[in-house]
Amino acid sequence: MLPWTALSLALSLRLALARSGAERGPPASAPQGDLLFLLDSSASVSHYEFSRVREFLGQLAAPLPLGPEALRASLVHVGSWPHTEFPFNQHSSGAAVQDAIRAATQRMGDTNTGLALAYAKEQLFAEEAGARPGVPKVLVWVTDGGSSDPMGPPMQELKDLGVTIFIVSTGRGNLLELSAAASAPAEKHLHFVDVDDLHIIAQELRGSILDAMQPQHLHASEVTSSGFRLAWPPLLTADSGYYVLELAPSAKPVTARRQQLPGNTTGWAWTGLDPDTDYDVALVPESNVRLVRPQHLRVRTLPEEAGPERIVISHARPRSLRVSWAPALGPAAALGYHVQFGPLRGGAAQRVEVPAGRNSTTLQGLAPGTAYLVTVTAAFRSGRERALSAKACTPDGERSRAPRPPPPGSGGREP
Repeated sequence: MLPWTALSLALSLRLALARSGAERGPPASAPQGDLLFLLDSSASVSHYEFSRVREFLGQLAAPLPLGPEALRASLVHVGSWPHTEFPFNQHSSGAAVQDAIRAATQRMGDTNTGLALAYAKEQLFAEEAGARPGVPKVLVWVTDGGSSDPMGPPMQELKDLGVTIFIVSTGRGNLLELSAAASAPAEKHLHFVDVDDLHIIAQELRGSILDAMQPQHLHASEVTSSGFRLAWPPLLTADSGYYVLELAPSAKPVTARRQQLPGNTTGWAWTGLDPDTDYDVALVPESNVRLVRPQHLRVRTLPEEAGPERIVISHARPRSLRVSWAPALGPAAALGYHVQFGPLRGGAAQRVEVPAGRNSTTLQGLAPGTAYLVTVTAAFRSGRERALSAKACTPDGERSRAPRPPPPGSGGREP
């Protein structure tokens, strides 16, 4: 009886394990994606800071599930010209990537971050660099906060392509500029930390990177006050079915919007939404081959983008004056401002660009005794603008005066 009893117990145990596995579902597959490290290697970074950041990136990468069919990593230097330390298809393990990062040498030169970001965009979508189509893309930029060239447009292009941007600043960066540059929400994608304390954020940042690359996962990015972008991994093909994408305000589910998309689609952008509102999203794969479960997500749009307020004119001189305003703050902070001014009675208008983080500028080259229309416009990540205008007047210049008579005793003669 004992052999039969043992066999019966073994069969029962196998059945229980099989049932437990069926309840849990199939095992989760390893995340897939392309991860690009953008390292400030310019002369604005000391050799000590560079070595500490290099060590941090190595420790960040080592535990990641890197491999040909999982995550792939690449390292690009920021300098006078961007430089690839290694492409996505060169190293196939976390240890190999860590060793390659530790072997990187500082390039020096200018901090041309905008040029490096444009180069990174090419690398993230170039198959010859080992990048793969249809997988999540993540960029981790470690910086001392400065840039010698504009970085806003290329950073926005990356986010428009669905790239998730994480920024680690060693403490000297502009909060508003970097918050606008990082993916939303900034509190999850932007870290300010001293170069000697980078290890503190390693585990959290690593988890966020894995979340951004998790397969079978519907996620939102580029959240603004009027819309957001959705992305998901390829669950179908063009021949195996199609998707139905549903969107509805959480408080009014009966007002749902629906969009049918081909089976080879992996993203969609919803626009024209209400600010500061919760939306429920459902992705329903309609497959003619196998059952694919729907995916659900709740996304909250940002508050309304508020433009500049309370323009103040001060320090008025015959040929210059100062313009100040209350800046557009909050989650939908402005990417920057431009100030346009011209004579009220007609004439050519001029324009001055003001970066994010500043809320005043001095207008030069004005005409004395002239009324001007001054317009301050805030530009936002969504592409929208908010403007406020005010009138400003320059005082009259000093009139020419008759020469003073010579002082007594000078003889009254001119030289």
